[in-house]
Amino acid sequence: MLTFPIAPLNTTRRRVLSTAFALSALGLAPALLAKQKPRTQTVEVWKDPGCGCCKDWIIHLEKHGFHVVAHDSGNVAARARLGLPERYGSCHTAVVDGYLIEGHVGAAEIRRLLRERPKALGLAVPGMPIGSPGMDGPAYGTRRDRYATLLVLRDGSNRVFQQHG
Repeated sequence: MLTFPIAPLNTTRRRVLSTAFALSALGLAPALLAKQKPRTQTVEVWKDPGCGCCKDWIIHLEKHGFHVVAHDSGNVAARARLGLPERYGSCHTAVVDGYLIEGHVGAAEIRRLLRERPKALGLAVPGMPIGSPGMDGPAYGTRRDRYATLLVLRDGSNRVFQQHG
């Protein structure tokens, strides 16, 4: 029996590769390896067609592995339809895996929301704080506002989900 040195691989990866090699003779390795890929989350976004910071926020999400479907129809109607009180409003509204995302919420906070799955409407960064994802380009220099990502509960109340700055 032939053996190959694979010591640098951790035990889990070694088991997956060993199984893949064994199953390759049966033509099943591609199916096994396909299961190892992380699931890409789709974020559906409603925004104004000319908004540059919304486009920059979408780029931020895509760089962090999200698939984005954008609707250039504005977000006021989407926000109202989804039940988000106006006081949390920003320039774009999104939905991911049943949660509402309002404004310049970072990819890390969205991932945390999806991992923790709290009973909530979703996350919001009201307004457009400079330094938040999409509001952090060269036009803003080194300025960074303090702001909070809020967890918006189903009754319209909120709590701080993540403090920034």
